[in-house]
Amino acid sequence: MAKPVLIDLDDAPKSTPSDAPPVPDLGLPEGRAMAAAVAVAGAQPSGLVRLAAWVLGSLFSFMISVAVYDFVIGMLARNSVLGWFAFGLTGLAIVALLGLALREALGFYRLGRLDHLRAEVEAARLANLLKPAAKVTDHMISLYKNRADLRWGAARLAERRGDVLDADALLNLTEVELLGPIDLAARAEIEAAARRVATVTAIVPLALADVAVALFSNLSMIRKIAALYGGRAGTLGSLKLMRRVIGHLLATGALALGDDLIGSVAGGGILGKLSRRFGEGVVNGALTARVGVAAMDLCRPMPFSALPRPKVTNLMSRALTGVFDGLTSSDTKSG
Repeated sequence: MAKPVLIDLDDAPKSTPSDAPPVPDLGLPEGRAMAAAVAVAGAQPSGLVRLAAWVLGSLFSFMISVAVYDFVIGMLARNSVLGWFAFGLTGLAIVALLGLALREALGFYRLGRLDHLRAEVEAARLANLLKPAAKVTDHMISLYKNRADLRWGAARLAERRGDVLDADALLNLTEVELLGPIDLAARAEIEAAARRVATVTAIVPLALADVAVALFSNLSMIRKIAALYGGRAGTLGSLKLMRRVIGHLLATGALALGDDLIGSVAGGGILGKLSRRFGEGVVNGALTARVGVAAMDLCRPMPFSALPRPKVTNLMSRALTGVFDGLTSSDTKSG
């Protein structure tokens, strides 16, 4: 029977917790999920890739068309009833595709109308004449004439515009009465998206889950903001608008992560010290808020003048109020 082996540790050097190596400083959170989402959304394919995609798409469409044609003709030759049924389904499919194409075209038209109106507003402010300003006001009223939530503002505008004799004053009145309620709804959408991205980043441990949530949350937020301002777009229009938003942010440097970002948003510095993942959530939420504000700039038919432009710090303070309270308090007690 084997005897137990005893090791005498009396002569071994004694170690204390102070002898342990320091915890490495990983630095401030970087918002990697949003950086990856921006890279995916803002990727611009080369001319060769676009040509290859167009050729392959055309070839695939041609093959499908020929296959459907042969199928319908063959079915008509075999059985007239089934053949006409297949012909009817093919006709319905063509009508559905035309409807989708028309919806995408209308989406691009709505976005273009907002761009045209924004340029018209800037020209009216530059001219500082009452007649161009009144024309802009008429176009704004026509744009939102079917909006039930803006009827009260439109009535106030119609009541007070006759007393305004200054171009800037009339444009400011139009902005306050018609765009004020829409701005509040857009802020709510931005706060909801920032809260969603921050929470998923902080809680979900899956590697690509935060990137997917950041990408789809930002796309959905941009689409909803465009719809609020009258630029409801289809799928292709939303993707194009998202690329415009990302391009605008990259051009202005608004997506560059500064060292003061964590401390500037609601409790970011504390969260970053308690948990790096919580800090990542705050940074991703703040970058989502920046994307939302940029979407407001591009979708708003009138640039911010009479009304203040939303600030990321205020949006994040409202979005993250109470989100991490329970988590941070439990971590503090356990520490």
